[in-house]
Amino acid sequence: MPGPNGTVTMSPVALMGIISRTAQDVQGVVRMGTVPPSRVGQLLTGSHTRDGVLVRVNDAVSTDVYLVAQSDAPLLDLGQQVQAAAAHAIRDMVGMEVREVNVYIQDVEAARG
Repeated sequence: MPGPNGTVTMSPVALMGIISRTAQDVQGVVRMGTVPPSRVGQLLTGSHTRDGVLVRVNDAVSTDVYLVAQSDAPLLDLGQQVQAAAAHAIRDMVGMEVREVNVYIQDVEAARG
């Protein structure tokens, strides 16, 4: 039996929320960072930012993810894990093609003790 006709539309805010939650679930991420105001101003219209995530949607999704890492986290591995997790979430949960996932580790939170 064929499915219904029509469209499914994903809000950029919902997409940013999915990316943010996905990044925060990666071991070694303390919290989301802040998208620099100068970065938002450099982009063309059609970009959206919130919760440490900047998203551009054209024929595919491009996203910048800003985060704060744990002090003992291997940073290269952490960045690659966030890239893979975000791309997987965009492809599998949302069904959109991914152009790029850029990860910016803005700070490392000092260990307390």
